[in-house]
Amino acid sequence: MNKKNILFVMSDLRCGGAEKSLISILQTIDYDKYNVDIQLFKTEGLFLKQVHEKANLLSPLDSYKYFDMPFVQALTKSFLKGRFDIVFNRLLFGYVFKTEKKPSRREQRCWKYVSRCIPKNNKKYDAAIGFLEKNPIYYCIEKIKAKKKIGFIHNDYDKLEMDKTIDKPYFKYLDAIVTDSEECKAVLVKNFPESQYKIKIVANIVSPTLINKLSNESITDFPKKNTYNIISIGRLDPQKGYDFAIDALKIVKEKGFSFHWTILGEGQLKQNMLNQIETNNLQNNVSFLGIKENHYPYVKLADLYMQTSRFEGKSIAIDEAKILNKSILVTNFSTVNDQITNNKTGMIVDMNAEAIAKGIIELITNKDLSKKLTKNLSNEILGTESEIEKIYDLIN
Repeated sequence: MNKKNILFVMSDLRCGGAEKSLISILQTIDYDKYNVDIQLFKTEGLFLKQVHEKANLLSPLDSYKYFDMPFVQALTKSFLKGRFDIVFNRLLFGYVFKTEKKPSRREQRCWKYVSRCIPKNNKKYDAAIGFLEKNPIYYCIEKIKAKKKIGFIHNDYDKLEMDKTIDKPYFKYLDAIVTDSEECKAVLVKNFPESQYKIKIVANIVSPTLINKLSNESITDFPKKNTYNIISIGRLDPQKGYDFAIDALKIVKEKGFSFHWTILGEGQLKQNMLNQIETNNLQNNVSFLGIKENHYPYVKLADLYMQTSRFEGKSIAIDEAKILNKSILVTNFSTVNDQITNNKTGMIVDMNAEAIAKGIIELITNKDLSKKLTKNLSNEILGTESEIEKIYDLIN
């Protein structure tokens, strides 16, 4: 049987839910049936080490680097190389980057200037999969020859604040638009009713066997002894609602409860968070441990997994905490009910500091509730390895 040639396109493999989801697919796909190429815009990220040995990592997009480096440096280097097309488009790119205030729309509007400087990939594929909204999807459509083109949207489209008039012309060239929850699908159907017939749901692939195995790795920097250990995982970004969590923990501390909050992640908000932590006198109650290649032991050893997001698609981190049978506290973002049943498999609280603090205190003090939540999780079937069959169906 002839193998099919598949291409996955991603910006990079830094720590994030979409990146983790791609790695899970690469660990699960049948390499006896598929030749797999991966095109990254930048060959960097924590998950590079976890790319399956049979997957072929293509060279990064060389011209892209000029749009990812400081303005003067980019102009100087492209001018010296005689790439006057890059000089011109980098100027236009810079203007849009400075004037467009919304990050998602900024990326959407800037793509055309990047695209003009990137050559097409002349290899013919059976399927090309843009595994993240915006640039990876646009690249698949404009630069790749493939019988099938598939785009993944890993979040609530409305909450991303994207410009659908930019996406609409691209989406008509996709054979399938994939998201990971019913709520996210409904939002896409609302925004792109003409494409509703090709909007599909494929859940993120998680393997309980692998997660439980990795969670047994020995660590020395966690947990803090003689206190209630709370852990959160995710990039330091406004989406994740860490500002709610910090204000909530101030309340918990003022009410006399002992706790320590450990955050695994990096991002643009770290200094803002440090300032807010200092203002709330929480310096001795919070630790930033950065990005961990294997974060499962930290979740396993914690008393509570806390996620105070403003919005999510379907959170892989929540699914992982469920697999590890943790007490889970989450805010009531729009897709939360796809993953958590309130007071059965976790606690869902309103998206404000007072409600979060009340929930934390309830879980600290009510041991019977915590035991009930974790027992209910232990009875659930949580593996989603079979979702790979849906991807095969889309490809074939």
